[in-house]
Amino acid sequence: MRQLILDTETTGLNARTGDRIIEIGCVELINRRLTGNNLHIYVNPERDSDPGALAVHGLTTEFLSDKPKFGEIAAQLRDFIAGAELIIHNAPFDVGFLDVEFGMLGLPKVAETCAGVIDSLAQAKQMFPGKRNSLDALCDRFGISNAHRTLHGALLDSELLAEVYLSMTRGQESLVIDMLGDQPSEGSVSTSRVALDDLELTVIVASVDELAAHEAVLSDLDKAIKGTSVWRTEPSPAEGDAVAA
Repeated sequence: MRQLILDTETTGLNARTGDRIIEIGCVELINRRLTGNNLHIYVNPERDSDPGALAVHGLTTEFLSDKPKFGEIAAQLRDFIAGAELIIHNAPFDVGFLDVEFGMLGLPKVAETCAGVIDSLAQAKQMFPGKRNSLDALCDRFGISNAHRTLHGALLDSELLAEVYLSMTRGQESLVIDMLGDQPSEGSVSTSRVALDDLELTVIVASVDELAAHEAVLSDLDKAIKGTSVWRTEPSPAEGDAVAA
């Protein structure tokens, strides 16, 4: 499965009143592993950033003045996100900005290009209700160092979010995926599911002494209740297998 952790920086908070995207960062995951195939683009918004936004990202009008305009990088961005699942912290914000930018170029929305969008902020709120779930708070919660994050940056924030997302979703299913992740597979089409039938599971059978000890415990139980314990009213696993056979 190809996933992209995506983040943007903008000139302000409202795309529909003229704010624009000034930076895009994408970090690629394939089968929950970082590939290093990332995308990082600065964009000339053709306007100044609001003072509040500038204090957050620090990208000045002068710095962005020689960078490509969004229309010049739109095709590159669309090609990169095509068919991938996007993971975005507070996804409605970033997707809203991208949809406005694409719309001004007469291009389809993000949802028509990618394979879906996961809002990691919404996930975090479900996992940690009533707690702070900003990127910084999640880094602290999962022990991820963000000491180098003095200003917001789209690529840096995407890299941090990738670590946070992997930590948030590291359940039993992902443990199995990690166990199999280094094994080469022929045909090389990656999937998000693991064929459990292919796993070789070790079966440990009780020894003769262990079975005798078990029977002794059951006999003591029978004496204590002056009857037959429930474990002797059902066939043993070996007997059940023999009947099924």
